[in-house]
Amino acid sequence: MTMTPLTLILAYLVIMNLAAFFMMRSDKQRAVHDRRHRIPERKLLGVSALGGSLGGYAGMRMFRHKTKHASFAVGLPFMLVIHIALAIMLLRYFY
Repeated sequence: MTMTPLTLILAYLVIMNLAAFFMMRSDKQRAVHDRRHRIPERKLLGVSALGGSLGGYAGMRMFRHKTKHASFAVGLPFMLVIHIALAIMLLRYFY
């Protein structure tokens, strides 16, 4: 079974969004229970920038985590808009 480029891209995006979502969840739990061993903001934003913006944004809203940080409150929705635009461009390219 061969995987098309579009299938590979979709699989990558699903993995990145799940990773961003669960990283937000984990960091929120660590913030509440144990201030040590937190996930750096740079890593949370990095995973979101690499395709996980929807998962990061959903995690931010669902767990009420990092909502007052401008880099998250403005940055994640901005990344999401960019990722949606890129997805539309890719769909037009492949179809």
